[in-house]
Amino acid sequence: MDNLNRIQFEAPRLDVLNSDHTVVDLHFHSHFSDGADSVADIAQRARQLGIGIAITDHNAIDGAVELDNHADVFSVPGIEVTSREGAHILVYFYRIDDLKAFYSDDVRPYMGTTVMSSIELDVESILRRARKYNSVVIFPHPYSAAFTGICNHSFSDLQLHRLLAMADGVEVINSENLKRWNLKSALLGFNLDRAITGGSDGHSVQQMGSSVTYVTCERSRKAFLDGVSRKEAKVVGTESKLFNKIQSNSAKLKNSLNNYPDLVEKNIRYGKSVVRFRTRRAAEKVWQLIGDKHVRKAFYFVAGLTFLKINYNVLPLIMFSLST
Repeated sequence: MDNLNRIQFEAPRLDVLNSDHTVVDLHFHSHFSDGADSVADIAQRARQLGIGIAITDHNAIDGAVELDNHADVFSVPGIEVTSREGAHILVYFYRIDDLKAFYSDDVRPYMGTTVMSSIELDVESILRRARKYNSVVIFPHPYSAAFTGICNHSFSDLQLHRLLAMADGVEVINSENLKRWNLKSALLGFNLDRAITGGSDGHSVQQMGSSVTYVTCERSRKAFLDGVSRKEAKVVGTESKLFNKIQSNSAKLKNSLNNYPDLVEKNIRYGKSVVRFRTRRAAEKVWQLIGDKHVRKAFYFVAGLTFLKINYNVLPLIMFSLST
């Protein structure tokens, strides 16, 4: 498939897409984590838009399980897991029972103090556990604020390469994200040539459908997720308008306050990794400059003068000490 046609930064024309494709907003939050709306309201909005929806609450599945009971709404069972490092991981399942088993065995025993806290497992452990099930694993907003996206300074280049290879793909348009980060995420999707997804990351129903994933297939979980895995999915969407982002952030505020100690700890840890990264990069740039023969000569000349100046000032003191 032509990569250039897989990602489109424009407002989705849902009425047109619905006629020939299975269209799903693959990233949405309910009041069971940090969203504002009930499952009933989310289901009603999905009916109005005529699209499928995946409730992917943070470290919680009550919303996805309840949505599964709305037989007239096409839904994809999912969860957004917060790793020990702080990076988020989206896991989608073909069967609701597999989502329940994954949560019961691989998330709930390792939960933090609140639903928004990091669980005790690191990213690699979560990926390996998700692979025990028939699932599709996606890194949401790979470029984003601080540590929530996988492409952050907490991981070395070698670690990042290995982790990206373990997942099925990345989310390339996230309506809650900034445009510049979505563009970097889209470029990553192009370069990886893996599965791509898009979602509103909505925390209020007004955001639903602002970014969607669509596949030319029958309206079934198997057909849709198979299409995503086989790189047949396309993504279209835009960033949420400022007013909708304000509403969304208001919905998240209460949970963020409850999770304040965990956020502080992760921010301190991430801040240290950023300092280490920038210090290393600065050192590399210095040595790259020294690698240039003209700069190297100037460096050694200045270093030599400094050495002579130090010795010129210190030598009389040394001689005086030896004579007394």
